[in-house]
This record gives sequence, structure tokens and C-alpha cells, in this order.
Amino acid sequence: MDSRTVFVLLWMLLSSTSTGIKLDGNGYVDIVIAISSKVPQDNRLIDQIKEMVTEGSFYLYDALDEKVYFREATILVPPEWNGTDFAKARTESFGKAKIRIDNPNPAYGVEPYTNQYGDCGAEGEFIHFTPEYLLNDNLIELFGSRGRVFVHEWAHVRWGVYDEYNGEEPFYHSNGRIEATRCSKNIEGQFYEVTAGGFLQECRIDPQTSLPTEGCVFFPDRNQITNSSIMFFPGLDPVTAFCQENEHNYEAPNMQNKKCGKATWTVIFEDSVDKDALRSLKPPETPPPPPSFKIVQRTQRVVCLILDVSGSMRGSRILQQQQAATHFLRNIVENQASVGIVTFSTEASTLSPLTTIDSDTTRENLIKLLPNVADGWTNVCLGLSQGLQVLQADNGDALGDELIFLTDGQATDDIKVCFTSAIQSGAIIHTLAFSDSAAHELKEMADKTGGIFLSTNDEITSNLLMDAFAKLTLSTGDYTNEPVQLESVGARTSDWFNGTVSVDQTVGNKTSFVIIYEISSPSIYIQSPSGLIYTQTNMSHEVSLKSVTLNVPGTAEPGDWKYSIQTTILQAFTITVTSQASRDDVPPITVKIRMNQQSSDGTKPMIVFAEVSQNYRPVINADVWATLESETGSVHTLQLLDNGAGADASQGDGIYSRYFTKMVDGRSSLKVRVKDQEGQTRFAVQKNSGAPYVPGYVVNGVVQLNPPKPPVFQQPLEVGSFSRTATGESFEVTLSGTSPPNFPPNRITDLGAEIQEDTVLLNWTAPGEDLDQGTAKSYEIRWSFELDMLRDSFSNGHVVNTAAVSPQEAGSAEQYSFNLSFPIQNGTTLFFAVESEDEQNAKSETSNIARASKILPGPKPPGISNPGMNLTVLVISLCVVTMVICFIVAVTTWAVKCKKLSAESKVALTL
Repeated sequence: MDSRTVFVLLWMLLSSTSTGIKLDGNGYVDIVIAISSKVPQDNRLIDQIKEMVTEGSFYLYDALDEKVYFREATILVPPEWNGTDFAKARTESFGKAKIRIDNPNPAYGVEPYTNQYGDCGAEGEFIHFTPEYLLNDNLIELFGSRGRVFVHEWAHVRWGVYDEYNGEEPFYHSNGRIEATRCSKNIEGQFYEVTAGGFLQECRIDPQTSLPTEGCVFFPDRNQITNSSIMFFPGLDPVTAFCQENEHNYEAPNMQNKKCGKATWTVIFEDSVDKDALRSLKPPETPPPPPSFKIVQRTQRVVCLILDVSGSMRGSRILQQQQAATHFLRNIVENQASVGIVTFSTEASTLSPLTTIDSDTTRENLIKLLPNVADGWTNVCLGLSQGLQVLQADNGDALGDELIFLTDGQATDDIKVCFTSAIQSGAIIHTLAFSDSAAHELKEMADKTGGIFLSTNDEITSNLLMDAFAKLTLSTGDYTNEPVQLESVGARTSDWFNGTVSVDQTVGNKTSFVIIYEISSPSIYIQSPSGLIYTQTNMSHEVSLKSVTLNVPGTAEPGDWKYSIQTTILQAFTITVTSQASRDDVPPITVKIRMNQQSSDGTKPMIVFAEVSQNYRPVINADVWATLESETGSVHTLQLLDNGAGADASQGDGIYSRYFTKMVDGRSSLKVRVKDQEGQTRFAVQKNSGAPYVPGYVVNGVVQLNPPKPPVFQQPLEVGSFSRTATGESFEVTLSGTSPPNFPPNRITDLGAEIQEDTVLLNWTAPGEDLDQGTAKSYEIRWSFELDMLRDSFSNGHVVNTAAVSPQEAGSAEQYSFNLSFPIQNGTTLFFAVESEDEQNAKSETSNIARASKILPGPKPPGISNPGMNLTVLVISLCVVTMVICFIVAVTTWAVKCKKLSAESKVALTL
């Protein structure tokens, strides 16, 4: 084999193992569509997925000026599905798939939607389709063809655009008229209210808002003179394009205007992850072929621990590694998984070949093999090579298997030598950097193979290494079988260490309390919600590990569990509490966290996200705190907010966010703690967006109704007491300067405006001195009769006197009322925008543009009449009038005839 062939094969192997969607030329590749383990086997799903993506590929190709299409997609089927034609999965996993097939989100039902919570232009989390949506062809008339809907959701997840309709605000005032919230404004249609009996009636007007009451619906004409926009109504046949600047409706109160303030086309080509490629791409010489598909499956989980036992691991490090690996083997890794153990320093050794976890005895036997002695040099390549050999022992390859690779030092060998072979093995490599001297290639190795990168330090009270091992699960979509971390906290004290852990109704099985101490065993008391007290006599004490464990028998009692740890000497403690779902059919509340960037040079703000949910239902009004800890030990805490302002995209969606501005050089870990706020935390029932439902169309002036949308979950539920702790992937910052960057106040995205008589009322959420933290120095408010004036040139708008406005702390609700220098006439629409400034005179971006209209209640507000409806009514009226006239003529003729006959009869009788 010549060198060129070797290079080509190596390139193919490297490219095939890299993770995440890529644009290769004009075609998207590495698209992973994962089916949840909760979905029963139905091979029709595979056929329907292929059909949807294929149709969507041609639709996308036309919509984006023949620039891109879908070239390759991989469908990941659940481990439980039977089939002989499924290839072995490599780096694909349900948890990292951008397109997921799963049981319904209760708030959406069968409606497709995208989980999206980043900035405008940022990739979304995933698209959620249900099996019923893919299999029930009756739903096509409700949402449009599946390929079109797929492209609508693809624009969310890939390019970070938002919807151009608004179910919460479907109508608005514009220049004295009532308009439907849509884009483009050239889409024509009629307004009607559908009665409970399925009849149409003229929309009623709410006297408070002068807008149509709830229940009024905009029905688009089936035939349109415009072809945009896909983010408004992809189910409309003439719609084949995304809205561009020349057609974009900037007035519409939708999320696209609120979050982006730009046309969808502009965001795709200027702000999205593909912006550079799309601007330079030219259409291919020939039309694209249909996408190719690969069906893969991940069956039994296969894991090998590769543990560093070099001399730098002596002392507390080797003990922490042993404690954390014990926790992984005892409480984290699932039954029926195969686990091997390798150690490395100057040499590498296999402590255990692949062993199936089939009992607690097997777990404990593996734990006994964990190393507790450290010596020698750090030969990373020997460890990686030995670990791969262990993985290959079962079937000859390591495809889709996992390596958990921990090291605390800079490699004494050339890690790049073995880096390539480790990646091309097809294994998923999770890397744990224990200390700031650990090799920096570890992060790249995890990124290239779909693994998780985690960093930790020597601070015992941080409990970071225990958290890191607890993070190492591989979800199949069935969270009832996965461990949930309820608590992870530490302290250094010479007295009492007390706390409370809330066990909610969704968890309780396999609940364990693991207490680790630094010097000598303390006195430990754990009290159940009903008052039962557990002491050391009920716990297992492992002196060599300096740990005490309580395994709660059966299902842990729901409620607040209190722990008290007493010591007489100054020492550190940590407590880790894990549990699993209490029922097989009820997934637990979970917390998923991440940063918006895994690597940063400090020029762009970083954002912390925490999504709190249960079976896709958002958990809102929780108390959420993030801890960001560098490998050198500096700690920064942030309260995350779900207020729809600052870094947070939408209020009340269970996604809590905050900007992280106190960046430090190096790698940092991320941990989030979540607790309920008594009496306030609950499950949300509203939804933010989804594939737009098609209520019907206007055809030749007559509305043709579609069946109603299937009902969805509506009942709000209280969550009760609960607590969670979650760990996110670590991130790395490389600053050009010596101090964290200074950022201006964040852009205000929730500015609202209202006109009451001649008074303007504005409201918004206060930004900060640095993004959404601290307090801004001042506000600048401007208004205009023209929206474009504020959008294109804020400084040319009419200024509002804000001398009396003193900014409040970031996150506070701001309100300001003022009168203009002239009386506001009925039918007038005004536009408002705000910029804020910090102490360094740095200004924020211009806010969303708020619109306010003065509409006095009247018998017939302008804009509500339907020309199509008037024509129909006119035709019907003419028909009715004609019928009435004909009836009158007929009756008159009959009466005349009768009268004439009567007269003739009388004459005859007289004669």
C-alpha cells in the first residue's frame, strides 16, 4: 500500500469519527437522528425518517438558492431493537444527537419543535419528533409535509433563527389597522373565529386592547403572490423561501424580531455557524442526489478505565481517584455493562479484563482491584494503547466502546503519536484532567471522539472528581435507568457540617449517601422525613477509602432528608447523594448544563445554561446556582435566571441562564445546584414555539377548515421539594491580556410599550454594568414614527428625557412613563428603543424595538373587515335577495291569478 493510499484511509477514518454536523462542500454530513429507548420497535419509523429527510433535502436546496442539501445521515436505533442489518455505532449517542425521536413532550403533544435557548445565530439543542408524528399521515394536513416541517426546524437547530409567528400575540396594530403576526406581510388571508360547533363567525374585539379576542384565527389564502416565509408558514404550498430583508416584517411581535431584529436570511448568511461557507458557496454543477443513510445501533455498553498511577499521583490524588472510581463502579455504571481497568505510569498494566456487571459482588470485586499506590513516569501512550487492547478483546475492535482516561500530568511521551490511533479506533474517549499540568491535548481528544472533557483540582471540598465520574453516563433516552445526583457539597470544619437533601416523588430507588472525610472518621447522623435516624451502625465504613456509605433500603421516603456530621478536629468533608427513578414509567427530574463555548479567547461573552425538566416538561421558578471553578482553585458563583432577559432567551421555559464575565486563564469546571423554592416551583404548561399548526386555508374566498390540533397537557402541577446537582463539561479560556475583559451592558430584548391616553408606558428588564451583572450607569430612550429610523440609525430618533431614571440592579423590572410634547392622535403607532451605558461609557446594542398604538374603542376598528368575507357575503346576499324577489313575484302572480279566477267565477254565476 503506497503512502498516498495510507494518507487517504487515515483522513477518512479521522473524518468519520469526528462529531457534530458538518457542511462538506454543498452537502450536510454527520447528521445523527437518534431514536429513544422508550420508543417500541417499529421499522416503519426508519422508512419515514428517510422519506422526511429526502423530501427536506430538495426543499432546502430550493429554499437556499441551490446552495446546500442533506448528503448523509445516520439513524441510531435503540439497543433493544432487533435487526441483523444494523451496523455498530461509533461516536453516535442519543444525548448528543441533534434530531431525536422520542415520546411526546406533554406541552407539545405530537407537534414537532426545537429545543433552542441560545443567542440569535447560535445552534439549538435538538429537534424533537414523536413516533406518532412520523407514522400518522393524517397529521400532514395539520402541519404541512414532513420535509417542509423538517427544514423549518432545521433552521432553528442549525442556524439559530426564531419563529415569525406568535401564538401568544397573533395580532397587532399597524398604522391604525389590525394585522396578523406574520412574515412576510405580503401573505394575505382572512380573520375568523371558529365556534365550538366548527362554524365561522366574525372576530370579536377586546375593548381593553382593541385587538381580536382569543380564538380569532388568521386563515391564509391558499394561493399567494409571495413565496416567503418558511419560518412563518412552511405548510403553505407557495412558501418556498426564507424571508429576506426586502420582505421582512420588522413590526411583527415575534421571536425573530425580538431576539434577532433581522430577516431570517440575513441571520443565516451573517450570524450562523455556516455563515462563512454559505457566502462563498456556489450551486453545484448538477442537482443533488437523494441523501444516503446508515442505520446503526449501540448494544451493550463497554467501558475501560485508564487510571494514572505515576509518581505525581501520590498522596491525596491517588486516594481521590480511588474514591471516585469506586463511586463510578458502585453507583454509576449500569448493570450488564462490561468494564475493564488499566493503569499506567512508566509501564501499563491490565488490572481487569472486560467484566460484565451482573451483580453487586462483581462490582465489589472490581473495586478491590483499583490502584492505591503511585510511582514512575507519565507514559500516556502506553495507557491508551493498553486500554484499546482491552476494548478489542471482546470482538476485535473498539468501535463505539468507551475509554475513561484520567491523568494528572504532562505526558513524558509524545501524546500526538498515539493521539491519531486513539481517534481512529472509533472509541468514545472521555478525558479527565486532574490538575492544571495535565496535557492540553486531552480536550481535543474528547472533542474528536464524542467524549466528555472534565477538569478538576486538588481541593477536596470541591468534590470535583466524584462529580466528574458521576457525569460519565451514556444516555439512550430512557432516564429511568440512569443515576441522578441529588447532592454534592463539601466543607472544612472542626464542628458540625449540616444540610438537607430533598428526595422528590420521581426518585428514590438505589439511593446512597457517600461521606468522604480527610483525616478521621466523624460522627454521622442521617434523618429521614418521617424521623427515622441512621447512624454508623446502619452504614458501611471503608477505612482505606476514608468513606462512609449509607445505602437506603428499598425506595427512599420522599421529603427532606437531613444530615449532620460532627468532628472534633479541623478537616474537610464531602457528601454525595445519588438516586434513581422511583418508577419505571416515570422519568426523574433532570438537570442538563453546558457553556455556550467550550473554548474562549475572552472576546465573546460566555453563557452558562441549565435546563431543568422532567420528561421534557420545564421546571420553573426553581433556585439555580452555578459554580465555576478554575483548575488553580479560583471560584465564581452565579445565580442563573429564567426571566427572558439578558442571556436568557425565553421566560418560564425551565432554561436558566447567565453571562459568565469573570473569566480566568486555563481550564475551569462547571457545577450547578438546583433546589425548589417552597410553594413556587412547578411544571410549566406553556410552550415557546413549534411547527406551526395549519387551521385551514382560504380557497376562492371560502375558508376550508382543517381538523383541530390534538389536545396537549394543560394542567399545571406543583413540583414539591427536590434537589439536584449536575456537572457540565469543562471549558478552557485563553486570554490575550492579564485581566478579564470588560463587556458593555447586555442588549435589552424584552422592551414593551403601551399608550394610555397621552402617556407612554415603557417596561423592560434592567441590564448590568457588565452584560447582565452589576448595575448600568444610564439609559438612552428614543422614539420615532418610523421603525426603520430606530433600526437603522438609533441616534437619529427623538430623544426622551431620562434624567429621572436611575438604573436598577441587573435583572430588576424597570418601568418608566412620560408624556410627549404633543397630543397622540387616535390610530397613531409609535416605536421605541433603548440603549444602556456603563461606567466606561461603553454602550449596549440597541434593544428590541417596541411598538405601541393608540386605538380608542369604537364600533368597528379599522382593519378587522375581511374583503374576501365581504365578497362572499355580498354574493350570498345577492342570491338571497334574488330568491326573495322571485318568491314575491311568484306569490304575487299566484294571488293575481287566484283573484282573476275568482272574479271570472262570480261573473259566470251572475249570468
